[in-house]
Amino acid sequence: MAVMCAVVLTGHGGMDKLVYRDDWPKPKAGPGEVLVKVLACGLNNTDVNTRSAWYSKGVSDATTGEGFDGAEDDDASWGGAPITFPRIQGADVCGRVEAVGAGADAGLIGKRVMIDTWLRDWGDPLNLDKTGYFGSECDGGFAEYTKVDQRQVHPVTSDLGDAELATFATSSITAENMLNRANVGKGDIVLVPGASGGVGSALVQLTNRRQARAVAMCGEDKADAVRALSPAAVLPRSPHNLKAALKDAIGRDTVTVVADVVGGALWPEMIGVIARGGGYTCAGAIAGPIVEFDLRTFYLRDLTFTGATIVAPGVFADLVGYIERGEIRPVLAETFPLTKLHDAQTAFIAKKHVGNIVVVP
Repeated sequence: MAVMCAVVLTGHGGMDKLVYRDDWPKPKAGPGEVLVKVLACGLNNTDVNTRSAWYSKGVSDATTGEGFDGAEDDDASWGGAPITFPRIQGADVCGRVEAVGAGADAGLIGKRVMIDTWLRDWGDPLNLDKTGYFGSECDGGFAEYTKVDQRQVHPVTSDLGDAELATFATSSITAENMLNRANVGKGDIVLVPGASGGVGSALVQLTNRRQARAVAMCGEDKADAVRALSPAAVLPRSPHNLKAALKDAIGRDTVTVVADVVGGALWPEMIGVIARGGGYTCAGAIAGPIVEFDLRTFYLRDLTFTGATIVAPGVFADLVGYIERGEIRPVLAETFPLTKLHDAQTAFIAKKHVGNIVVVP
């Protein structure tokens, strides 16, 4: 039996649930599938949240990376259903196709590819209830090899390195989905809390790409790195008075859209700066999922709220096009060998970096 190195998640809990193995069975491509040699795999919040069971309704705290006592296995995944262990996580793969299964396109062999993170029922691809996430409902990329339906792989032609390409999948596709859900267009002003993170830095770039204006929020120690992404303004992570800070920075005290992955205590103030008829779109709550919500602000100001998780078919192909045309760039903070995935997740959870952290088998 052919074996490979992999980091295997053995259950919900702390970092000890991630176990490095050098004798894990190497996958084989089945009908319609391709075998991908993993060149690099980025980290994202779903890896941490699934391991720690943060998605469970029994958890109300901010993301910490530790296991939660109040979590229940029955609703501890992003989709609110149990996942199967052992599981190889890791959604953000840049790899090279090494082999194909029966009926798959042999022309893909040897091509460098990115993997679409959303698994679909290809007979019913728009059905949200039939979707899964790569590295959650199937094994992912924290390994030397992975396999996936050939319709998930996208050849990419780029001068970027493997680790740089591994920064895009989850962060940028999440950001693009948020902007799509909020119908962001030319002239919009988008407030981006957590702009130094993977999704936040992608939101700044993708907002600019739409000829809208991004107002970034981040810690002072990360402000210069965020300014390099060319937002319209950079505000502190927790300004004393958000309306006043906006007025000073852009000449008005409202925005048309808040694109949020943070949540937490600042949430009511962020909702309070959305202009009448504007929108709020959310794809995370790393500072805490339980917020204070004044319905009067919501309905009296004619606001539209959208959740943003499952991405529509075709958006990943759009993203690859942006990369190939140089319309967005990678923000690679640090790389780690796969053997140091514990260290990589520790650094990711500490949030002292700007952009994305990647592991390299």
